[in-house]
Amino acid sequence: MKNYNLLFILFLCLLSPVTNAQVPDNYPANYAGAPRFKALVFYTHHAEDAHVDFALQGVEFFKKLNYGNGFILDITTDMSEYPYERLKEYDIVVMLDGYPATRAERDAFEKYMENGGGWMGFHAAAYNDKNTNWPWFVKFLGGGVFYCNNWPPQPVKLVVDKTSHPVTKNLPVSFIAPESEWYQWNPSPRENEDIEVLLTLSPDNYPLGLKDVVNFGDWPVVWTNKKYRMIYLNMGHGNDEFTDATQKLLFINAFRWTLSANPKGNPFQK
Repeated sequence: MKNYNLLFILFLCLLSPVTNAQVPDNYPANYAGAPRFKALVFYTHHAEDAHVDFALQGVEFFKKLNYGNGFILDITTDMSEYPYERLKEYDIVVMLDGYPATRAERDAFEKYMENGGGWMGFHAAAYNDKNTNWPWFVKFLGGGVFYCNNWPPQPVKLVVDKTSHPVTKNLPVSFIAPESEWYQWNPSPRENEDIEVLLTLSPDNYPLGLKDVVNFGDWPVVWTNKKYRMIYLNMGHGNDEFTDATQKLLFINAFRWTLSANPKGNPFQK
């Protein structure tokens, strides 16, 4: 009986610092007691093979970011299942290789963004041309329409335009991004006063391409429309996009920044 009582006392002694400990005011960490936010990731199989390859790896990338259940992560291939009343529950919508296709899906997304929703789009998620028939989306992206691209996909030198922005402040001022198909837009989003360009393809890359060669032009690759809580990243082609630590850090920064600007409050300060 004495041994049992002694063990019980030792157990209480070990437990008491945990149950009674208080976090000091200057403690550097902020641990979440529950998931901090809700994220919806959308992708489609009805896309170019290289875009689907990226999307499948992108799904795994966001799953890894959610190790430990830091947030609620839902994944869908069907935006028709998300009318506005359901979509508004999410703090961010990530589009990997496509965008809303039907009028109902587009209306829901427009209303979501016009009411403070968050969007992070990659590569083909912003593709638009004369057949897209979605004027609001063109304005949302800054007014630019797909103009041309290099081929085949290749690495490029990128230059940071805004070194103090939360998305880029811990990135090198220039770096080599993994191979991708790079889209050039006309007019350049930079011409729109509501657009803040964060990274640009360096002119050092010209001429760019081996089959389809681009020789000149302004070439923003990451930007945000200041009228919305959104960010677009031109990366998203093939299976090399998650092989580089700098580019993965860019993706995480963009994800975090879009969430931190939530009008409902910064989830990372809760």
